[in-house]
Amino acid sequence: CSSTDPPISSTLFPCSQLINERITPSHGELSARLLSIHSDQDLILVTFKTFEEIWKFSTYYSLGFVGHCLENLLLDQLFWLNNLDDEDVRIEVQTNGESLEIMWKGLLLQDGLFFARCPLNLQKCEEVDLELKPNDFVVVADAKPSSKWAGHSLFSGKKGLLPKSCFQSKGSCIAMVDYEGAGLEELSFQIGHKIEIIGLLIACMQWFLGKNETSGKIGFVKTNHVRPKDFTPLTNDLLFIDEAESSFFTEQEKFNEEDSMKLLKQLTRTDISNVYQMGESTSQLKGPINSSEGTQCSISNNRSQATRKGSFVADNDSTLVSEEAEEQCFCINHTEGLDNPETFYPLLLFLNIKGYSKHFKKLYDSCFSFLKSTFHGYSDEEEVVHYLEVAREAARKQRMQWAQTRVCLLLGRMCAKKHKFSQARVYFEEAISLLKGEFADLFLSIAVYTNLVATYLKQNNKEKCTSVFEKIAALLLGIPDYICSTDMESEILKYVLRHAVLNKNQIVEARACFLLTKLYIHLQQYEDALPFIERLQFLKNSFMVGNTTSLDFHFSLGSLYSQKCLPNLALSCAKLSCSQHGRTLVDCLKSTNFVMIDASKLCGSGGAIHVIPTQVATYLKRALTLASRPEQDNICRTIYLSLSEIYKHHKVYSKAVLYMTEAINTEASVGTEEVIDAQISLACLHILNSQPSKAIVLLNMLLEYVRDSPVQRGVVYNMLAIAKRRVNNVKEAAENYRQALSISVETGLKFNQAIAQANFGFLCLWSKAYSLSEQLILKSIHLFSELPNVTSDENFIHVLIVLGQYYIDQQLKDKGIFYYEWALLIALKGNLIESQVQVTQLLCQFYSSDFPNEAQCIIYNEFLLSLTRKLADKEQEGHVLQNISQLYLSLGTERAFRSALEYTKRSLGIFIDLKKKEQEAYAWLQAGKIYYILRENELVDLYIQVAHDAAVSTEKLDFALEVFEAAGDVFFNGSWEREKAISFYRDRALPLAIKSENTNVELRLCNKLTELLMHGKSYAEALEFAQTALALSVSLGNMLNERIAYHRLAIIHQSLGQCELAEHFYLKALSLCSFPLVFDEETMYYVRVYIQLGDMTFYNLKDPHDAAGYYHLALAAAMDLGNKSSQLKICTRLATIYHNFLMDREMSLYFYQKARAFAVELNIRRINLSPAKYYKAKAEMPSKSHV
Repeated sequence: CSSTDPPISSTLFPCSQLINERITPSHGELSARLLSIHSDQDLILVTFKTFEEIWKFSTYYSLGFVGHCLENLLLDQLFWLNNLDDEDVRIEVQTNGESLEIMWKGLLLQDGLFFARCPLNLQKCEEVDLELKPNDFVVVADAKPSSKWAGHSLFSGKKGLLPKSCFQSKGSCIAMVDYEGAGLEELSFQIGHKIEIIGLLIACMQWFLGKNETSGKIGFVKTNHVRPKDFTPLTNDLLFIDEAESSFFTEQEKFNEEDSMKLLKQLTRTDISNVYQMGESTSQLKGPINSSEGTQCSISNNRSQATRKGSFVADNDSTLVSEEAEEQCFCINHTEGLDNPETFYPLLLFLNIKGYSKHFKKLYDSCFSFLKSTFHGYSDEEEVVHYLEVAREAARKQRMQWAQTRVCLLLGRMCAKKHKFSQARVYFEEAISLLKGEFADLFLSIAVYTNLVATYLKQNNKEKCTSVFEKIAALLLGIPDYICSTDMESEILKYVLRHAVLNKNQIVEARACFLLTKLYIHLQQYEDALPFIERLQFLKNSFMVGNTTSLDFHFSLGSLYSQKCLPNLALSCAKLSCSQHGRTLVDCLKSTNFVMIDASKLCGSGGAIHVIPTQVATYLKRALTLASRPEQDNICRTIYLSLSEIYKHHKVYSKAVLYMTEAINTEASVGTEEVIDAQISLACLHILNSQPSKAIVLLNMLLEYVRDSPVQRGVVYNMLAIAKRRVNNVKEAAENYRQALSISVETGLKFNQAIAQANFGFLCLWSKAYSLSEQLILKSIHLFSELPNVTSDENFIHVLIVLGQYYIDQQLKDKGIFYYEWALLIALKGNLIESQVQVTQLLCQFYSSDFPNEAQCIIYNEFLLSLTRKLADKEQEGHVLQNISQLYLSLGTERAFRSALEYTKRSLGIFIDLKKKEQEAYAWLQAGKIYYILRENELVDLYIQVAHDAAVSTEKLDFALEVFEAAGDVFFNGSWEREKAISFYRDRALPLAIKSENTNVELRLCNKLTELLMHGKSYAEALEFAQTALALSVSLGNMLNERIAYHRLAIIHQSLGQCELAEHFYLKALSLCSFPLVFDEETMYYVRVYIQLGDMTFYNLKDPHDAAGYYHLALAAAMDLGNKSSQLKICTRLATIYHNFLMDREMSLYFYQKARAFAVELNIRRINLSPAKYYKAKAEMPSKSHV
């Protein structure tokens, strides 16, 4: 696929993969099977499993439907609005013709050998000298792309090639031979006789119907017995032989200007002058999740479902004659004697007309209409058959040839209806013999011949069928607007179609397709008609290019596609038809009707119109250019109103204001009510467009015009209050709300009362009059709940949401969740998808932060996911998938980790399709993290590396730095292979942090590297990063990180055997602690550090006196903390020092006794170690203190 505009292509193709769920059903419509989508190459790969699939797809591609179907999928609603004035914006689709040819040949060969017909012009094969005879059939054995098709003749066994030749005409011709007709129906003539062609002469058919101008007789003539004289070649202008045929499709598509106006008024119908509008709430001012900017003021439309006027309806009245005269009807009364010939005289007299009468139509048609219109007074059809049998005998006795013929036709059809084909054949053959080769009533001849052939086909009587098949085929093809007498006519017409295809005669092929389409539509078999009208449109496009006639079958095709629930194809037909040269205003409005119906099917609403699709705007704007006459001002006004409504719905308020202003300024004859509606709508649009001052001026003017209408006055007061609230005029807004509420109470309109109470409550809530606002909103909810059909009102849902948010803010969580869930139930019952999304987002937020509940949060996020799919909001769907992944990840089980991985991968696919590189990088990283948790080592590095590449491709240093650090965190925060984080921090993240001069991140990375290197006992390297962390902490004035840096430096120096420096840094770390100590953790830190200092001084520096001092400080902190296990440890060490080194027996005894008391209390067996042994143990394993 490629777009005609490069900038548009750049915005289009990020979306080409993201709609995999939507594009697959579309390819189902196009009869293709989706393999993959490569957005970076503008490429969609499809395949086919059957020859029928590839044939259908090729047809749709040739008709230009594929590109339009992709437009409906890949381009969103706002795109059409933004590019409304650019008629060149479209998707052009190109296929790989060579691959398609290889595929269809392969599918053809899969079914075995196939046949090809050799026409008149012949060529020799390179290997074979013998030529093929005309009309030889060849079995194709080699259909490789690189070679010519080769095969052998069924007659000679030799090889040959297949050229083409055919012709067709009207007019007259000259006989080249003397010919005596073999039957009464065949025409006799001599050389040189001039024969007038009746209908069509077609070279690929054996017979045609002609009239010998010398004898005046009519009969069948063999095509090869004549030569042209006054031929009129059959061109595309003569696809329809007469005017009645050419108007067939137009009659089926019954749609006029009145229907157009009715449709547009449905689009613009509004109750804005009678119904109050909802104002803004405090939640909207705060900007809740997915809340739109501005007010929720919207015009409430009550549109009824538009009815398709252009759909096919069986038309049984399309004949050459009208039905003006009164129908003749005959009573079948068996109480009277049927032996009396006078009983049948009126019937026989009626049937014995030599030519065709308009009253015979119902005798010939396939619906057996004569059973209801021509005969009455019978209880079952057997009485009719018996009555006709007696009438036939009466006609025979009275030698009424034409009456007997028509009665035989009726009897044969009645027998065939009862599946008595042998008896039916007898009647039909008798009818042919009675005709005696006369064609005075062509429709009678066609009816007799077609019913006889149908009977032969039912009996599989090929010998007799062959003798008349070609003749009736010539009649059906050449006689205009004949009456369909049996559904088996389709077999005859398909035979003609096969002849035309084999001879590559496109004109005859088009004629046969038209007749088959007409037949199936007459029989109401619309699905069977579809492939033939598709072929007819294809032939029109291919060989009627440049034709001056306005043949176009797109609307007919669109109607059939719509009936088959193929909305993408129906929309394509509407667009192609409207783009044809010479389209009229009504054609544009008819396209609007198609879009309204079929676009709603794409949204899954089953044809019910809830939202005006933006594709309608294209046809409405084109209709504006065609509505130039003064008497069309009313149509222009309605179109302007429709466009304004479309733009308003999609929140393009500036354009909506523009079109509404144009509608008001149009010089159309409208009533006062419509003028007021438009003015109020304009005021509402000004409010939505953040122009409240203009709305106030307009509404103040309207107050003068609506004095006599209380309801309209209340509407204006309500909207005026909304506007004044927007300019922070709270006092006047409250007064206007009071006026609106008073009027709604007086008029008894509960809905308006509910809206007024809610608006007043929102104003009080914004003014922090919480008690009053709660009362008003509760009254509003009470009024809403009493209204019928309240489930479809978004205003009620909005009020429930506002009250729920208010209660949650007031920490009344039970009440808040109650109103949230009530709002969700209303939205579900009314099938309001956008409202469901809004409420579900609030519920997800509630259960994630306000009242944490992982299970409920997962449930609502899963539901939100299904809603985003319905809205086709792929970016939001990706974010919801990420949220669900995080929720499963927090559960901590392997099964939950697997689920988290699945959701992460789905979000990853969406972000790749959207080309959202930042979200894509995080999704790759998240997947790598989950694989790390699952210990699938081979995939961890792969996913993290791809995340790095995606981050670098954004060319944003800060973002790349964030991703590099997060990649290291995967290992740093894990429980195994933590050393892998070093390379991410040191080699990737830290250089970027230094380059971008991000000191905070640099400090954080140095701290992490220090800890990792200390854990790996790489103390020398850890010392470098610890010193850097200290310098950065000092420069930033970050005392906490400075204390951590000193503490780590102390541990490193102690591990390196530099105890004096270690002591110095320990003391520096302690000096940065806040005084007095507030938290137990801080006190415990003192205890541990002083113990560490005591141990290091005693065992490493060999200074028992200083060590005792540090132990005393540790003991004081432990006593302040009340930590008995620490006191036991310290007392034991002090007792050892005083006993063995300081030689203070009294202090030694004191600390031993305290230690023994703590040991008893803690139920710990006291272990006595000699100083030398204790020293050795401590020297081998120096202890560490942690912050």
